[in-house]
Amino acid sequence: MRTRLLAPFPTPQVSPRTARLAAWGLPLLVALLAGILRFWRLGSPDKVIFDETYYPKDAWSLLQYGYEGTWAKNANDALVGDPSRLLLSPEHSYVVHPPLGKWMIALGEWAFGMNPFGWRFMTALLGTVSVLMICRIGRRLLRSTALGCLAGLLLAVDGLHFVMSRTALLDLIVMFWVVAAFGCLLVDRDRTRARLAAALPTGEDGLARPDEKVGDRLGLGWRPWRLLAGLCLGLSCATKWNGLYFLAAFALMSVLWDAGARRTAGARHPYRSALRRDVVPAFLSTVVLAAATYLASWTGWIATKGGYYRDWATTPEGRAGGWTWLPDWLRSLWHYQHEVYEFHTHLTSTHTYQSNPWSWLVLGRPVSYFYEDPKAGQDGCTAAEGCAREVLALGTPLLWWAACFALLYVLYRWLFQRDWRAGAIACGVAAGYLPWFLYQERTIFLFYAVVFVPFLCLALAMMLGALIGRPTEPTTEPGALLTGERRRAAGIVAAGVLVLLIVWNFIYFYPVYAGLPIPKSAWQGRMWLDTWV
Repeated sequence: MRTRLLAPFPTPQVSPRTARLAAWGLPLLVALLAGILRFWRLGSPDKVIFDETYYPKDAWSLLQYGYEGTWAKNANDALVGDPSRLLLSPEHSYVVHPPLGKWMIALGEWAFGMNPFGWRFMTALLGTVSVLMICRIGRRLLRSTALGCLAGLLLAVDGLHFVMSRTALLDLIVMFWVVAAFGCLLVDRDRTRARLAAALPTGEDGLARPDEKVGDRLGLGWRPWRLLAGLCLGLSCATKWNGLYFLAAFALMSVLWDAGARRTAGARHPYRSALRRDVVPAFLSTVVLAAATYLASWTGWIATKGGYYRDWATTPEGRAGGWTWLPDWLRSLWHYQHEVYEFHTHLTSTHTYQSNPWSWLVLGRPVSYFYEDPKAGQDGCTAAEGCAREVLALGTPLLWWAACFALLYVLYRWLFQRDWRAGAIACGVAAGYLPWFLYQERTIFLFYAVVFVPFLCLALAMMLGALIGRPTEPTTEPGALLTGERRRAAGIVAAGVLVLLIVWNFIYFYPVYAGLPIPKSAWQGRMWLDTWV
C-alpha cells in the first residue's frame, strides 16, 4: 500500500553513497555541458537580432524609469555601435507584455552593461538551469537518475532551446517558470502521498492497510511546495500571458493527484473528499497567489507616473467608467490589461515567418532571427563562393520527429495503462501547445513552442526507458534470463543509437543555431525543407 502511494527508487547497483553523489553529480555535469554551449560566444552576433529590438530596450528603460520609455528609431545601431548614446527618452511607449521577463533581462544588463552579452545573459543562465531542473524532474518522475539525465541531455542539445537561451526574448523565461512550477508540484505530490502513507493503520504483518477514515478525512496540512509552484506560475504569467494556460492545467492536475492519492489510501468518495478538503487550498495556493504575484510584477508601473495608461482613470473617459470606488492606479491597470487583450486577440497582420501550430511538431516553418551573406575575406568567411551566417530558431530535427512518436507512446500509457507520469507529461505539452489552435488566424510563430520542449524531452526519455526495459530478474526457467538480457541489450543499443544521432544532428546544425559563417553550399545542405529558407 505504501509503495502504491509513493513508488520508491529502484535499489541501486552501486553503493548508496555513490548513488547519492550520482543523483546530483550527473545532472550537474549535464547542466555544465549545456552552460558551456550556451555561454560560448554569447555576444555573437554582435547585433540586435529579431525581437531583441523590443525586450532589451524595454528592460533598460525599466532600470532607468520603472516603466517602458521611448527609443529613437536608430537606437539599434547605437546600442552596438556607440552604447554610450542610448537615445532613450522618458516618454511612455505602448507595450503588450507584462514586465517580469523584461526585469529579468534587465538583471543581466545591470551586471554587464547594455550590450549583446548583457541582455542575453539571463536567458542563457535560465536555459542552463532549466536543463538541470529537467534532469532532477526526470529523475523524480521516472524514478531513474539515468533517464532524468537523458531528458536533460536531450534538452541541452535541442536547437530551439539553444537558440532561445541565446536570445533576449520572453518565451524561454516563461518556460523556466513553468518547468520550476512542474518540479515543485512533483515534490508536493511525493510529500503529500508520504503523509497519507504514514497515517495508514498497520496490520499484524506490518503492512499498511487502506483506511476509509484516513483517505476521506485526513487533512493534507501545510504544503509549501505547492505555494512555491503557485509563485512560479504567477511569475510565468507575469512574463507572458500564455502562462495562464499552465496555471489552469497544473492547478487542476494537482487536485486530481490529491483525489487519486485519497482513493489509493482507501477513500470511498475520493473526488468528493478532494472537492471538500483540497480544492479551496489548491485555489488559494495557485490561482490567488499567482494573481497576487502578477499584480506585484507591475510595481514599477504602479509606483511611477510615466507609464502608458498610468493616469487613464483620471481622464474624462476613465471618470465616466464604472468601479470609480477602486483606486485610480488599479482601474488604470485594468484598462491597460483590457487594451492588451484586444491587441493580442486581433493581431492578424501577416509575417514572413509565421506558422500554423499544426506544423510545429514537424518543424514546418522555423524563424530566422538573423541572416548575413558575407563575401570571402569578410566576417571570418574563407569560402571563395561566399558564406552564410544565420541564427535559425529550429528544433533539432531528429529529436522533434522522434518526440512525435514519443507523444503517441505517452498518450497510450496514459489512456490505456493509466500511468500518471505519462499524464503529467501530456498535461505539460497540452497546456503549452493546444491553446494556440484557438488562435489559428493570429500571427503566431514556431518559437512559442519552446515552452513545452522540456516535456517533449521527458516524453522521449520515457519512451527510451521503455525501449531499454528493466534489468532482468533472476529466474530458474532455462533460457529465460538469456532472452531477457538480449532484449535489454538490443533496447540499450537502439536507444543509444537514437541519442547519438540526435547529438550528431545538433552538431550538424550548430552553425545555423550559433550564427557561424559557413560556405553557402553547406548552408543550403542544411535547409532540409524548402520552408526552412
